[in-house]
Amino acid sequence: MSDIDRTGTIDHGRLAWITGASSGIGRAVAQRLARDGWRVAVSARSAEKLDELAALHPGRIFAFPLDITDRVAANGVADAVRAALGAIDLAIFSAGTYKRDSVRHFDSGNLAETFNLNVIGTGHTLEAVIPDMIARKQGEIAVVASVAGLVGLPGGGFYGASKAALNNLCQALRPELEREGVRLRIINPGFVDTPLTEKNDFPMPFLISAEEAADAIVDGLKTNRYEIIFPWKMAVSIKLLAALPKALLFKITRKMLRK
Repeated sequence: MSDIDRTGTIDHGRLAWITGASSGIGRAVAQRLARDGWRVAVSARSAEKLDELAALHPGRIFAFPLDITDRVAANGVADAVRAALGAIDLAIFSAGTYKRDSVRHFDSGNLAETFNLNVIGTGHTLEAVIPDMIARKQGEIAVVASVAGLVGLPGGGFYGASKAALNNLCQALRPELEREGVRLRIINPGFVDTPLTEKNDFPMPFLISAEEAADAIVDGLKTNRYEIIFPWKMAVSIKLLAALPKALLFKITRKMLRK
């Protein structure tokens, strides 16, 4: 049975594990779920920020520091969460990084760093929860990717490619996990006001707050949709852009180039 039932009612008191929870979307979702009656295990590299978050919601949010690029640590933390709090009903993997790239300063090290955290790190956390959920024939996983993974945009090639990989991976895993009684979703946000996007020095259309993103995610989890994509104006724009013939797509994306 899903942790969020098909009538749209959250089963209070169940356990969620959220990575990337020290700031941005992960933190906002953790607080939203805690207010809704969930127990939430939160992970990120910053133990101090996690402790501050847990202190705001005593008895609801519990800190489990983790660097998801460490495979052994990811499995160990998942085991620690289950030992301390019980079975994980919902896993939301939102840890990620972003660095703007350029062909004039093409750095394969930055590409590797981006993939190591966004893709391989997420793989470590998937590995940490999938076997237990399959054994129990229940559980839900939501992977945070991005609309940037749906079409290639200048300056965002490394980040977008990593998020495209997550979209492809989750599409491949979805039927297998569904057969095993486990639900998998992909979350594709547009621009969200977080510490990562604060680095951007260009206009971000349809920018929303982390709290608005959290509401969209939790509301999306109450539906049967595979893809949770928001805000809707950004979703429509990016889907239309991705559907264009390549000649027209490149005519538009060439206008996005910076001097």
